Amino acid sequence: MYPPFIQPDDLLMLEKMSNTIRFLCADMVQSANSGHPGAPMGLADIACILSLHINVNPKDPDWINRDRLVFSGGHASALVYSLLHLWGFDLDLEDLKSFRKFGSKTPGHPEFGHTEGVEITTGPLGQGVANAVGFAMGAKYAQKILGKEVINHKVYCFCGDGDLQEGISYEASSIAGHHKLDNLIVIYDSNAITIEGGLDVAMSEDVSQRFIAQGWKVLKCNGHDFVSINNAFIDAKKSDKPTIIIANTRIAKNAIGLEGSHKSHGSPLGEEIIKVSKKALGFDENATFAISSDVKIRFLNVLERGELAQKIWSDELTEDIKAKICDLKNPHFANISYPDFSSSVSLATRVSNGKILNAISQALEGFIGGSADLAPSNNTHLEGEGDFPNGKNLHFGIREHAMGAINNALANYGLFLPFCATFFVFSDYMSASIRVASIMKARLFYIFTHDSIGVGEDGATHQPIEQLTHLRAIPNLCVFRPADAYENIACWQIALKANGPSAFILSRQNLPVLNPIVEAKVAKGGYILRDTPSAKITLLASGSEVHIALEGAKKLEEEGIRTRVVSVPCYDLLISQDKEYISSLFGDTKVLAIEASRGIEWYIFADDVLGMEGFGSSAKGDELFKHYGFSPENIIIRAKALLGYS
Repeated sequence: MYPPFIQPDDLLMLEKMSNTIRFLCADMVQSANSGHPGAPMGLADIACILSLHINVNPKDPDWINRDRLVFSGGHASALVYSLLHLWGFDLDLEDLKSFRKFGSKTPGHPEFGHTEGVEITTGPLGQGVANAVGFAMGAKYAQKILGKEVINHKVYCFCGDGDLQEGISYEASSIAGHHKLDNLIVIYDSNAITIEGGLDVAMSEDVSQRFIAQGWKVLKCNGHDFVSINNAFIDAKKSDKPTIIIANTRIAKNAIGLEGSHKSHGSPLGEEIIKVSKKALGFDENATFAISSDVKIRFLNVLERGELAQKIWSDELTEDIKAKICDLKNPHFANISYPDFSSSVSLATRVSNGKILNAISQALEGFIGGSADLAPSNNTHLEGEGDFPNGKNLHFGIREHAMGAINNALANYGLFLPFCATFFVFSDYMSASIRVASIMKARLFYIFTHDSIGVGEDGATHQPIEQLTHLRAIPNLCVFRPADAYENIACWQIALKANGPSAFILSRQNLPVLNPIVEAKVAKGGYILRDTPSAKITLLASGSEVHIALEGAKKLEEEGIRTRVVSVPCYDLLISQDKEYISSLFGDTKVLAIEASRGIEWYIFADDVLGMEGFGSSAKGDELFKHYGFSPENIIIRAKALLGYS
């Protein structure tokens, strides 16, 4: 009846451990007078049993073969912090007492890089489910290049009703089932409660049948019965499929008067309820943040077990494997042999980018990625590299939501530099994951092609207008829109070394290949591409509009109007430059910005912006450029008007 490591005599101690977690969480929320006590208290019994299974070393949180633990519901942060403290991570009781306070290690929702032991910033509901799939995929590819004896850890994910209602969880679960990710274990906190009340106000599907249909193993347990929970974990670890454990729980378990109530989800329980509940369970009603010595010792078994496991693992590593892990963690960018585009007269930046991706891939073993079923159009296929899990090419299917979040986890796995790709207009589907990646400063790359009205006949629904402005507004994200193949190389040289994510916005149509450009110029975001003495006007442009600006400048010069052209492959880098550099670009000239998008951000530099005032139309790309004014002739008209010429 009882597995070897749970005997009947252990149950009282497990109960004490679980209630200790519950009251730590309740005290944290009460002290902050803000937060979510219900889910942490409902999950405490499961978290207690997870402590018997999880394989981490709090003294070395970056150990590459550690189990990964993802909390998809970030509102359970009090539980996250309680566990990290009890397991021995760098989080003391004072940190728990500072929950949700400014400058603390315990913010309202867990943040990667801010709190030791937090594997990823999950943010919006559902993201964590896809993150967990990403970690599991990362482990599978790590097994391929390092060996199953080196990488054999599990990925655990706690999720709730809200996570499974968000569409991203459908997409990610489908990918996990397709790839038979047997290293993934999702614990579904099925408490049938949401903020508005009972789950039945908005959801009535059979979750188990959904996951069975997607190729998962489905287990069920009583989320407050230690033996039932433990048996589920044991069975899940033996599975040859991804596994979801549907754990029936009571929200705010053991909170007298509020157990099972939606009112416990997002508000403190109140001091009186906490006191009464503590007293009823044999705890000191007047003591807060209390952890008895016997409970502390039991939880610290996680640290002792993890230290031993890592030592055994490390002792068995060969020198070759150690060197390979080191190289994956510290890629050698100097080894990249970038393509030569000198023989090309014109080339779409999506095409030059494809050649660059392959050059990077050949030099860096950890450079992996794929597209949302658009690799032939995005030019993202890595030649000769095979398909995941035996190769570098990831096929996400038409699942942009999941693709973005999966890449966040691949970036955080610790061995990879991942990229993902789709048409630029569909980056809207990825907004949440891009934002979270930027908060984390995750090192990953977005390839967004078909970047403007140049898409052509597909029409307004497929022509990005506002997306550039949106992405440029996101802090920590470098958005590159190269004018040609050589700017594309320079952008990649910068992006690979960046401390955060980068997005490449690339053309469908061919663009003239200009002269090679040094990385240092692009590193400032913008540079003078065409200069002339005593310039009266500066034409500022990015991407496919740069060559149009050059043509316009030539015609303006023919009319005696001295014109400078500034190429801006990265707006985000340009706005970070000092006033002296900005002045060196524009001086006392009038500035006309030219970009086939909304472009309102250019007013920080420009006196006038030639951009899109509305959505596009269905026609050939070159016809649309002329129709909407992106032509040398219209540039002359706008420039003269700006200068006050008739």
